Amino acid sequence: MNERIMPYDYKSISRLVLASSSPRRKELVATLDLSLPVSVFSLDTDETIQTDWSPSDTVEQLSLAKATAVRQAILAGEAAEYSFDENSLILAADTIVLLDNDILGKPSSIEDAVTTLMRLQGREHQVLTGVTLLHTGTGETLVQHRVTHVKMRPLAEETIRSYVATGESSDKAGSYGIQGKGSILVDSITGCYFNVVGLPVSLVAEMLLHFDVLVLQ
Repeated sequence: MNERIMPYDYKSISRLVLASSSPRRKELVATLDLSLPVSVFSLDTDETIQTDWSPSDTVEQLSLAKATAVRQAILAGEAAEYSFDENSLILAADTIVLLDNDILGKPSSIEDAVTTLMRLQGREHQVLTGVTLLHTGTGETLVQHRVTHVKMRPLAEETIRSYVATGESSDKAGSYGIQGKGSILVDSITGCYFNVVGLPVSLVAEMLLHFDVLVLQ
């Protein structure tokens, strides 16, 4: 956590900017029931993973990169069509699936999704989500992450192929969506369910308090 360089009245925050086009993250932010208006402004960023990054470094650095890109666009006036200002608070997140210390991203093809799920079946893996809050005006940044352990059911290849054929796995890290049909693939989880969906809302609520933003308001 960065120290505040000077006192700042964070109660003047005018808007929360979600730096993600994910409908799942938008729905989860809505559950916070903030008094602030919430807008979505997402930009493509470099998601290259450095070889010396740990899995937790990876999700934190990638979420920070997303938030930083949005802040730079706002300050440069590149988001003029939106009602953003220097009192906006940017929220960004990045999620990975980890198995045997290998990061499993979104599948590149149907066969890639099948291969990934064949590796996951019958085993436990970890889901990590990094969360960044970045104040547009001051540049103050708070970055944290959460880990959830997920155990998959033993699955036949036929079952996996039937699931992949639904199309649900195509844009999901780890090739499954726990909030959808992918729920039938999961035996159990230890930790935050919403972290697996893509945004650990309890962690976000805690982080928002640092900026004097209350949930359920």
